[in-house]
Amino acid sequence: MASSDQVKQYLAYWFQLGKRLKFDRGEAVLPQPVIQGNRYSPEFEACWQQALRVEGRDCYLEGTDQTVADLLSSNWDVTDCARCGMPVPTINLGVQPGSCPCFDLSTWPNPDLPQPRSPVDSRTQLEQIRDRLSQGS
Repeated sequence: MASSDQVKQYLAYWFQLGKRLKFDRGEAVLPQPVIQGNRYSPEFEACWQQALRVEGRDCYLEGTDQTVADLLSSNWDVTDCARCGMPVPTINLGVQPGSCPCFDLSTWPNPDLPQPRSPVDSRTQLEQIRDRLSQGS
């Protein structure tokens, strides 16, 4: 089962490559920027809250058939695509439908471009490096 954080990260990664969150009522949302400093941007958080307000029903990542509600259910998980390394929905039991959302991105995967990422707290990362170095002496 995919956690709420995994689904949120899945959307954030694909938003960074230009995929939009589509709603059945015809609206398509692509928050920009996705990351601001060491956290998700207010635009991204507003988009995530918009999806949660409808409990993930009738909203899905462009190029996929699974709704956010599907991904938050116990039937689905989020794993890395074998082709491009990006997070993709995988069904826990049964036949895997569709393909990776990268299927219609002609320039992806591209090892010359930075990979989409999650927010990073630089202070915490530097403290962890400092702690590891001090343990080694």
